[in-house]
Amino acid sequence: MKKEILIATHNAHKKEEIQQILGENFTVTSLTDYDIHDEIVEDGNSFHANALIKAQYCFDTTGKPSLGDDSGLVVEALDGRPGIYSARYAGDHDFAKNMAKVLEELEGVENRKAYFVTVMCLVDETGTNYFEGRVYGNLTKEVRGEKGFGYDPIFIPENYEITFAEMKAEDKNKISHRKKAIEQFLEFMEK
Repeated sequence: MKKEILIATHNAHKKEEIQQILGENFTVTSLTDYDIHDEIVEDGNSFHANALIKAQYCFDTTGKPSLGDDSGLVVEALDGRPGIYSARYAGDHDFAKNMAKVLEELEGVENRKAYFVTVMCLVDETGTNYFEGRVYGNLTKEVRGEKGFGYDPIFIPENYEITFAEMKAEDKNKISHRKKAIEQFLEFMEK
């Protein structure tokens, strides 16, 4: 029997990406599927805290095993910014403005090292568990590529010449931070 996992998101992209990675043993649902449109206030001071806030809200509301995640871009030369503020760094979920702000702050800076991080938190009847994935790389000096979302057009993963936004979805999904966190989650679920 398929196991349902409720993802704490309204983002259809994210739901689809997680369903692809988890495969056919899971049914991935989202807040939209439950007609829950409340804005979950992410006021934690870390990726772990925000992931827990989302997962706990979903579990408390539906009773379904719930997976909250918080992801972001961590830039070495910017002392870890945008970090937990990645989605609203220059404008709420306006990634064109967010990317422009990061590129502007890095103007003339040699160190372009950055990483994407995803922290996932599973809340179910047994308690709380965390899973973390990172992918390291460098930031471009200009936006490149049409695919992906968020900061994908300015991020080149290590050992690649192209940005996440220039990659096919299936190639990105093989190496992404979300994939690494989900792999840990899958290992946990198989125990």
